[in-house]
Amino acid sequence: MKIALEKIISGGQTGADLGALDGAIASGVPHGGCIPAGRKTEAGRLPLSYDMTVLDSERYKDRTERNVIAGDGTLILSHGPLTGGSALTEKIAMRLGKPCLHIDFKHTDMAQACAGVAAWIDKSDIKVLNVAGPRASSDPEIYGMARELILLLLEGPVD
Repeated sequence: MKIALEKIISGGQTGADLGALDGAIASGVPHGGCIPAGRKTEAGRLPLSYDMTVLDSERYKDRTERNVIAGDGTLILSHGPLTGGSALTEKIAMRLGKPCLHIDFKHTDMAQACAGVAAWIDKSDIKVLNVAGPRASSDPEIYGMARELILLLLEGPVD
């Protein structure tokens, strides 16, 4: 299942954010999003090779809200219930009335996730997809899951 997205955005944090950006880059789909001042991530400064908009604020909350606003919809990926910044992302999307979908890989395999996300993107007419989820330090597997999901959505399954 191959979907047409104009752009993938995220906050550039380690984990789900970078997995989504790297999936977009590998597929040749434009990427971006807002990142805190100094290109701040938990691992230090995000490399300049990522085409991000750097905010004046260092607050992750400000970056999160800007990305929810900039996206046509927000996909939140996790292994388990949403906590911290991921829960905040969902709360902001709901407050702003923006489409938001949470995929919990503890209860959803990759094939189910792809089908569900593709249907949601189509139904919600999403062209710019904001992807969020936990940092690598709290979920070491989420980077790979996010990258794989984005690759499958953009390129379809490998035969």
